[in-house]
Amino acid sequence: MTAEQGYAGRTVLVTGGAGCIGSNLVAALAAAGATRVQVLDDLSSASRWNIPDHPAVRFIYGSVLDPEVLRAAFSERPDCVFHLAALFANQNSVDHPERDLQVNGLGTLRVLEFAQLAGVRRFVYASSGCSVYGSKAPLPLTEDFVSLDLDTPYQITKLLGELYCNYFSNYYKMPIVRTRFFNVYGPGEIPGRYRNVIPNFLYWATRKQALPITGTGEETRDFTYVGDVVQGLLAAGISEAAVGEAVNLASGREVSVATLATLVNGITDNSAGVTYVGRRSWDHITRRRASVEKAQRLLGYQPRTDFETGVRRTWEWFTTHWDRIAADARF
Repeated sequence: MTAEQGYAGRTVLVTGGAGCIGSNLVAALAAAGATRVQVLDDLSSASRWNIPDHPAVRFIYGSVLDPEVLRAAFSERPDCVFHLAALFANQNSVDHPERDLQVNGLGTLRVLEFAQLAGVRRFVYASSGCSVYGSKAPLPLTEDFVSLDLDTPYQITKLLGELYCNYFSNYYKMPIVRTRFFNVYGPGEIPGRYRNVIPNFLYWATRKQALPITGTGEETRDFTYVGDVVQGLLAAGISEAAVGEAVNLASGREVSVATLATLVNGITDNSAGVTYVGRRSWDHITRRRASVEKAQRLLGYQPRTDFETGVRRTWEWFTTHWDRIAADARF
């Protein structure tokens, strides 16, 4: 049975389902024959138009901190929960540490509590491989290494979410899989102050502005196309071998920020080039590359989208939805 076949006739809840990863996951679940896909999102960093228009999809507006909203989201007793909702981005957490703790800490705890009461058959938690490994972990990053020497509140609360998952797994025997994302990009992410570098670069390049590079440009990241991540999530939702495990969902490849900037400027025909700005005081990560061996073994995960193809697909989405993106960009 393929991962997609495992969702036919199921009810699924996706928190944070209006974002880049969430909206693509919701579309895949609906296409896979899920009877109901509940999308819970407060639209604090996404837009309503990004949610797929499908008869199986039901949108619930609200926060994971609100018990009444969660009661409505769990009213149809989902078989599977994908908890993607978060106050995203390191800088956002540095600027708003208490809000970060509320959403990523208490919000995750409350979603777990409701999931436990509902008796869900699978809980998939969206963790961050760019967080829990810290800045000094050896490459390639493997799931058996976790650091307590972290640099931002966001990194701390994503690890906290994993610890809560471990508690519910150990105490309540809840079937949980912790997926660790790495610089996910692709169609569906609206640019903004607290968003990822690829949508922001595409936005600035479209406006013929120089692309700001923090640091030297030689810093690398493990950029992972959203379609590959979705396939990993679908597998995590049905794989018995992955229960109780943490699994990297990454490309397994390093790309420098300078290479990214050159690609984006070339695709968009932007002659403004780049400009260099100082590295942020909390950013001590110079390289990122994850091992995906465990994901391949437990989930059959295989990242298939090469970097340039993924960026070009993202650019196509930008050009198709530019008027909406320009109106909703949150700088």
